[in-house]
Amino acid sequence: MSIRLNVVEPKHLDMLGLWDSRTTSLAPLSEKQKDSIVELNTYIHRPIPKKFCKEKAVPNDDKISKHLASLDLGTRKIENSQQFFSWFSQVQTQMEENKEANYRIYLETLTNYINKCDEILKEVIQVNSHLDVLEKQHKFVSEQTHALHDACEHSLQDQSNLMDQAEEISFHLSFFNSYEVIKNKLTSSTISVTSESFIPLLKKIDEAIEYVENHQDFKESTLYAARFKQCLSQALSLIKQYVTNILRNASNKALAVIKKENDPLLSFSDSSFALLYGKFKTQAMRVKCIMEQIELRSKKSTEYNSLISDCQQCYLEYRWQLISPFVTETIRQLEQHHSRNPCTLFRSGCSFMVHVCCDEYQLYHEFFTEGKQNLDTLMENLCGILYETFRPFIIQMTHMETLAELCNILKVEMLEEHVQRKGDQLTSFQVILLEMLEDVQERLVYRTQAYISKDIARYTPSSGDLAYPDKLMINLGSIDCEKDEKYNNYRNENQTAVVDLQAMWYPTVRRTLVCLSKLYNCIGKPTFEGIAQEALSSCIQTLKYASKEISNKKGSLNGHLFLIKHLLIIREQISPFDVDFAIKEVSLDFSKFRTAAYGLFSKGTQLLRISSSNAVLEFLLEGVPQLTEYYIDSKKEVDSELKIVCEQFITDVTESYISPLTSLLDKIDTVLKMAEADGKDSKQLLKQQPFAKADAVRRVVSETYMMLKSKLPATLQSLTLYLANKDTEYILFKPIKSKVLRAYKQLSILVHQYYNEEDEQIIGCPTQEQVSLLMSFQ
Repeated sequence: MSIRLNVVEPKHLDMLGLWDSRTTSLAPLSEKQKDSIVELNTYIHRPIPKKFCKEKAVPNDDKISKHLASLDLGTRKIENSQQFFSWFSQVQTQMEENKEANYRIYLETLTNYINKCDEILKEVIQVNSHLDVLEKQHKFVSEQTHALHDACEHSLQDQSNLMDQAEEISFHLSFFNSYEVIKNKLTSSTISVTSESFIPLLKKIDEAIEYVENHQDFKESTLYAARFKQCLSQALSLIKQYVTNILRNASNKALAVIKKENDPLLSFSDSSFALLYGKFKTQAMRVKCIMEQIELRSKKSTEYNSLISDCQQCYLEYRWQLISPFVTETIRQLEQHHSRNPCTLFRSGCSFMVHVCCDEYQLYHEFFTEGKQNLDTLMENLCGILYETFRPFIIQMTHMETLAELCNILKVEMLEEHVQRKGDQLTSFQVILLEMLEDVQERLVYRTQAYISKDIARYTPSSGDLAYPDKLMINLGSIDCEKDEKYNNYRNENQTAVVDLQAMWYPTVRRTLVCLSKLYNCIGKPTFEGIAQEALSSCIQTLKYASKEISNKKGSLNGHLFLIKHLLIIREQISPFDVDFAIKEVSLDFSKFRTAAYGLFSKGTQLLRISSSNAVLEFLLEGVPQLTEYYIDSKKEVDSELKIVCEQFITDVTESYISPLTSLLDKIDTVLKMAEADGKDSKQLLKQQPFAKADAVRRVVSETYMMLKSKLPATLQSLTLYLANKDTEYILFKPIKSKVLRAYKQLSILVHQYYNEEDEQIIGCPTQEQVSLLMSFQ
């Protein structure tokens, strides 16, 4: 048994132990196999071999009896203890052997299994050796197969590379080989720009030129580039010849019809439109089809740009030959027909050019889609005919109203209504129109300055211009307004009379305001501000002169009211103008120069001194004239003059009302100041003065009151006559009333303070209520 166990190698025993291990089994069963074993166990039950079954337990006594019975004692007799022990040893040995019999049988069975496993293991080892050989052979075959596959792929790659190189060479050669084909087609007698093959031929030339220029490293690339460009030039020459022939034929047909019919082309009639535009419109599509292809290629080569420019120039030349005589003749006819009405002439001429520009713009874009700059040149030349015709009219025009109307026509009707609405179609016309407008504005400014200088600043008023207030009374139908009764009737019946206000204005005021109103929308704001300042300053000077003349003839009251009236008119009329009436003036201040010159002469001994106190050096540094800027505001000048004349008017009227009273108050004030200075009794000293006696004061008070009562109606009448506005009259009369009331109040205080009750009654000074009631403004 031990020999057999030693035959089996340890590694084989380990492998047998791992044969049916649960975790690292060498022959694991699949789930399906395990399920099959379980299913078989349910149907088949193998009993345990009898030799492995345990015997039923029997009592110990029975076991011993059986063992004793089974012992073969033989005929041997036991006579002594030695024999017994010997026998007992044999019996014990036999019993042990009987007890281990089952185990020995099982061990023998296992030994047989081990032998079988050894045989199986040998076979497995032999199979593994065969598998190793097979694996080596398979690896060798695989390597050979991969090598063959790689060789095939390499061959295919080489074949593909060779084919690509062949195609690339063929592609490169195709551009060079195409030269002969292109040249033959271009020199063919059947070549035509309108044929279907011409545009593809042009495309092929472009591709060849682009290819050759991008591959300068190729042999003879420079030579072929020149050849292909020569072909391109030849093709473009055919296109240019084709377009030129179409335009020439259209122009010649139109001119032939004009000569045949002897049509003067004086207006845009249907027949003239057909002659000037119909012949070209019928040929537009033929030209535009080819020009669109050229314009698409304009970014590729300068030759295409040159061709487009040449074709456009050819078109513009033929259009100029055809349309310029028509425009010239039409403008000449308009000039003859409207020579006496410049406004109608300008309006008709500009409207005519608007139609021409729009029609030419539309016709041009039926031939071309680009090159608007060339069209603008043609339009500027055509509009230049209009400008050259109208400019002499502008230079010779002297009427401001006509010039202002022309500005309105050019600025509003043409620029705003036509040019801004139609945009690009009238770009060239806008340039000429702006030049014409600048000329008209410049002429208008010049004539306005001459008008201000001659008709406003140097205006000589006639006797009728200075006939105030008679002039106002005549217009109101009230000559005898100086009488109280007629004055009251006038105030009650004619307060709402409607008069022509401008007819009442002084001529220079009317001229100034009319001039400014016409200029406001015609010239620029800075220019208008300068002219407005000049006109208003001149107008104010003429008003001051007229006021002085009226004051000399009709009294200061009428002179002041005349000036107030017209200054208020000017201030009211210039307020709507949204401009600043202030202008900046620049002057040189020589005050420091005079001081420096005086210092130069006073320091004669220091003229040649070489130091910082040299007189000449100080003169050069300190005697430089200073540049001074200041603003002249005409609106403020009007307000300032109005304030001055109102103050003069209030002072003069008040003085005319209460001059005796103010003289008395001045004398009393002088006496009181003397008494205070000498420390005397002012009341006693005042009574000693003859003019301060109660009777003398009474006479002054009575005289003043009668003077006030007699002159007040005339003043109120004059206020109404000149101002004709209740609010203005009240504002101007209120300070007069305040001064009169203040004088009477001062007298009342003096009488109450320095006179007794008896003297107060003798003096009879009117109360504030009485004077206020007398001077009430109704």
